[in-house]
Amino acid sequence: MRILIAALVAIIAVPAFADEVADARRLAVSGRDAYWSCLAREYPRETNRNMPEQEFGALIAAACASERQNFRVALVGYLGIQFPDKDADANLTTANNAIAFAQKDIVTAFAKRKAASK
Repeated sequence: MRILIAALVAIIAVPAFADEVADARRLAVSGRDAYWSCLAREYPRETNRNMPEQEFGALIAAACASERQNFRVALVGYLGIQFPDKDADANLTTANNAIAFAQKDIVTAFAKRKAASK
């Protein structure tokens, strides 16, 4: 009887956990998209056209603070569910690396556009 109850609990818990993982993933993807969209809005501004690359990089690093934080929190949450045995600091490092990649990507595009316009 105990084995039957344990099996039923496992059958019920697996879909609930899968839903939790899927919801966390959707939240992380939504956070990523919102952050990238915010960065993309900074890219074409007329006031940025003549800005030196380093100054534009600093602008991008400071831009979209709430979107950046929402993405970080959502990604750390998803990674915590997806990889429960992984250290929380490692998940935070992964999230920070994803943010740094987004910033670097937009600054690289800015530099290429600027070089092409010369």
